[in-house]
Amino acid sequence: MNRPTEGIIDPATHIGSVTLAIASLERSLSFYEQVLGFHVIENSGKVAVLGTTTGVPLLALIEQEHAQPQPARTTGLYHFAILVPSRTDLARSLYHLAASSYRLDGYADHLVSEALYLSDPDGNGIEIYRDRPRDTWRWNTGQIRMASDPIDIEGMLEEGRHSPSEWAGLAPQTMIGHMHLRVADIQQARTFYGDLLGFATTAQMPGALFISAGGYHHHLGLNTWQSRNAPRPAPDTVGLRFFTIQLPDQAALQQVQARLQAANIPVEQLDTSLALRDPWGNGILLTTSTALSGEQMRQSSLSTLATLSVK
Repeated sequence: MNRPTEGIIDPATHIGSVTLAIASLERSLSFYEQVLGFHVIENSGKVAVLGTTTGVPLLALIEQEHAQPQPARTTGLYHFAILVPSRTDLARSLYHLAASSYRLDGYADHLVSEALYLSDPDGNGIEIYRDRPRDTWRWNTGQIRMASDPIDIEGMLEEGRHSPSEWAGLAPQTMIGHMHLRVADIQQARTFYGDLLGFATTAQMPGALFISAGGYHHHLGLNTWQSRNAPRPAPDTVGLRFFTIQLPDQAALQQVQARLQAANIPVEQLDTSLALRDPWGNGILLTTSTALSGEQMRQSSLSTLATLSVK
């Protein structure tokens, strides 16, 4: 296939929300509310929709009875990334995690951002991060400079400890900043997410690719560090069911749809959205819906899963 120019997806595109399968809704809600600071918007007993105090849905949790842990050497979720508005908000989260005695998996200064890493009770990977101002990001021949340097963790803890505002959960402007997926082949990932969906490559390193819309450092990370040539996880495991890619309007969505149809990628229409899977079975909902209520997101999650399950 002749590769078209990358970066052809609308620059206003971003990640919208994430839907995860978990083993116990009660256990997961305790973690996501009390430890991370999400607010429950909708809870049907088997499906819960969470967001911030603004009521914007960011995360759907679907209880899957007898769900098994996801094996390490499979494709799927590496982490989903919660973007907080400021370093002070990140410091508050760090201090609250420390006060809750919840163990971090790691932390890093990526030059463009500062990040904390942890896992939920089912082992789903999570990043909480804040961006540095865009005018401080450094580019070289179209590639953004990123690193994994140490954070001044003690200084950040002190900032969180002495913040004038008490912990009240995630800041209202919090959003899902990016997704990071385990894939089986980097070139295949570049073809699907770059050529077909239209994201631009912003950085690459051995076994990993970072891509975005509109000059962001990355909306998607794709790696083979634990998953090169690996199989999909079994359907009865916890983990990622799908995530949404938010486009600004129907014209932008139709441009992506045309590229997918030309490449014979199976796509299902759901009202004004498109449901599909990437080459490793990760579900994707391409949508322009920006103001879903909790109930609408719950219904959307169930209908999207029902559609994707027949593929």
